Amino acid sequence: MKKNRADKLRDSLHEHAESAGNLLVEAFHYLALFAIGGMTAWAGTMAALEMLSKGAASIDDILLLFIYLELGAMVGIYFKTNHMPVRFLIYVAITALTRLMISDISHHQEPDMSVVYVSGAILLLAIAVLVVRYASAQFPAITPATKTHRVSDESHEGIEP
Repeated sequence: MKKNRADKLRDSLHEHAESAGNLLVEAFHYLALFAIGGMTAWAGTMAALEMLSKGAASIDDILLLFIYLELGAMVGIYFKTNHMPVRFLIYVAITALTRLMISDISHHQEPDMSVVYVSGAILLLAIAVLVVRYASAQFPAITPATKTHRVSDESHEGIEP
């Protein structure tokens, strides 16, 4: 059946509205990524400056910098690939729990059952990383275009060797 003028106009309007919507979503996406990346860099810089002004860095401080590093890497990978590297979220959680455990032991001087609970949580998260890595290797979401893997490919879920 031949389309009449109204149907063609409707299709054209729909196409333009979809393009405008996609543009607005992508603009917000990039703006939010730049804001998150900038805030992460700012927070990491402020933490480093605070450590420098103290004249010393504790293990808590260093682990905090690792958390900022992982968050920055997540933003960078998400910016390049539009895929959230779930593994990095788990790494942040592991680092945060390790920081909590070290802080708890260093302040209370007496390890109790909370250390066992936090250690168990870290173990579960480590197992989750193994499951995610195995699943992304066995069932890739994206097939690599070439057989050669770049360094940046390794950190993206779904195309790991």
